[in-house]
Amino acid sequence: EHEKPPTIANGELRINGKGKKLRKPRTIYSSLQLQALNQRFQQTQYLALPERAELAAQLGLTQTQVKIWFQNKRSKYKKIMKQG
Repeated sequence: EHEKPPTIANGELRINGKGKKLRKPRTIYSSLQLQALNQRFQQTQYLALPERAELAAQLGLTQTQVKIWFQNKRSKYKKIMKQG
């Protein structure tokens, strides 16, 4: 039987149109990248698009990686603040 090529539906990579999602491996940030990201987060919790693009280029990351890092950091920060 001839297998279908992997398809992407709703941002999920699927094989034969069904089955498990194939996720990208988790991003490992260098200590230099984390230092820069944390420093920028202390200045502002939200980045405008041009700021995000500039920061991503400086750190050798994609804009999506920077965006998600900031989203996760805001979430963790709010959780900590809620706990006191």
